[in-house]
Amino acid sequence: MSKKYDIYGIGNALVDIVTEVSDDFLEENNVEKGLMTLIEEDRQNELYNVISSHESNKQCGGSAANSIIAVSQFGGKSFYSCKVANDEQGHFYMSDLRSNGVDSNLTEDNLPEGITGKCLVMTTPDASRTMNTFLGITQTYSVAQLDVEALISSKYLYIEGYLVTSENGVEAMKTAKQLAIENDVKVALTFSDPSMVKYFKSQMEEVVGNGVDLLFCNEEEAMLFTEMDNIVDAREELKKFAKRFAITLGANGATIFDGDTFIDIEPYKVEAIDTNGAGDLFAGAFMFGVTNGHTYAEAGKIASLASSKVVTKYGPRLESQQAKDILNELFDR
Repeated sequence: MSKKYDIYGIGNALVDIVTEVSDDFLEENNVEKGLMTLIEEDRQNELYNVISSHESNKQCGGSAANSIIAVSQFGGKSFYSCKVANDEQGHFYMSDLRSNGVDSNLTEDNLPEGITGKCLVMTTPDASRTMNTFLGITQTYSVAQLDVEALISSKYLYIEGYLVTSENGVEAMKTAKQLAIENDVKVALTFSDPSMVKYFKSQMEEVVGNGVDLLFCNEEEAMLFTEMDNIVDAREELKKFAKRFAITLGANGATIFDGDTFIDIEPYKVEAIDTNGAGDLFAGAFMFGVTNGHTYAEAGKIASLASSKVVTKYGPRLESQQAKDILNELFDR
């Protein structure tokens, strides 16, 4: 049976406000560098007021949203289930999703009262990205946001690891996973951030359960989850939890397990200025590849080249034309 969507994603809906700051700024404002930190609204407003003099850009985001939009940009068909509020940022979010060709559960008349989540993405000159996130209404993301019809009409369910921070989020992850399994939809999961594996290990293990079809993580997350002190042992241990997986290795490319063998994905050497969204884009480009007739090795090349492009610019997203150019470059279309 043909599926309507390549990827059905669930995750936190956050309006990303991306700006460049100095290391001194982070130190002066007691911001822990290189991590995603959950903060309260008043703290975010305080930081936002300080950086309001900096140049910044705004777009709909959240880890899974970035991946889902990438699928669409490469020519795939995607759906995103999320939760925003009936405020200016919520309407902006819904509009931005649509303009990127992504279907969603959001409509003009179903947005609840509340405050849409926002993420301050602060990039330093060494290309490190630091995120301070106020979840807002997405903290109450639950099974109510799942669109069962869209989910079972998809080739893959893609679960964002950041949802493990709330009980209702974990329940939504597990419910979506079970629905996928019952309806012959493959399950993909991203660990999202080392802090999710470190501080919410038991919840993440609960979601992984008997395993997933496809897992995305970086080197640090792989070692934290498997409790191994080196990547060689960690990737062997990951086979117990995922049929297939991709481990991103930063400037060293990635390693992919296709169910039988490990495939080393060579990096594309570039001068990185902003690593924000590189992992999200890798996952989105890779999922586009494996759901649109490409081998795991080919999907890895698409993902690696896409990631190398996005780190040379500010923000977590490519332009649609850049995605098309990547496919043309790799496959001489």
